[in-house]
Amino acid sequence: MYQVISNEKINSIKLENARKIILDLQSQMQYYISKGHGPFLAAIYDEHFNLIAKAPNSVLRENCSNNHAEMNTIKLAEEKLGTNDLAPYNLSIYVTAEPCIMCLGAIMWSGIRSVYYGVPSSTVEKITGFDEGFKPNWLEEFKKRGITVYGNIEPIEGEKQLALYVENGNKVYKPSR
Repeated sequence: MYQVISNEKINSIKLENARKIILDLQSQMQYYISKGHGPFLAAIYDEHFNLIAKAPNSVLRENCSNNHAEMNTIKLAEEKLGTNDLAPYNLSIYVTAEPCIMCLGAIMWSGIRSVYYGVPSSTVEKITGFDEGFKPNWLEEFKKRGITVYGNIEPIEGEKQLALYVENGNKVYKPSR
């Protein structure tokens, strides 16, 4: 069994809903990978669990290092709702893996209220070699800003999908330094 990480007292209803959504996203990863996308998927839902936006990682497909699943999904949600401030909509983002440093900034600035993720960054780095970035105390920093976080949700299936991505010879992007 895995230990869920959170910056608030764990709410069993929030956690159960997050498990369902994250497992659903993980089950869709191979479809998106087969279409040339990277191995990450994100979705934004409102407080009534209506899907607002969903998008995969498209860094390699679109040759843009900013096109992480979270970034793509936030952009779609903002376009759909016609705003750059998602806070009034009380939205949550669900991601197959812990957001990297770039995506954490975008989540914070977008006004999203809650983050739920599957595979922790340390495991993503072990499986793929992708550098998730320096993220000291991000859970506490999000809490200070009123953003709740639940992580390490259903990581086993996400780990399998990431390993399959790598085993099948798909490219893991990172800058050449």
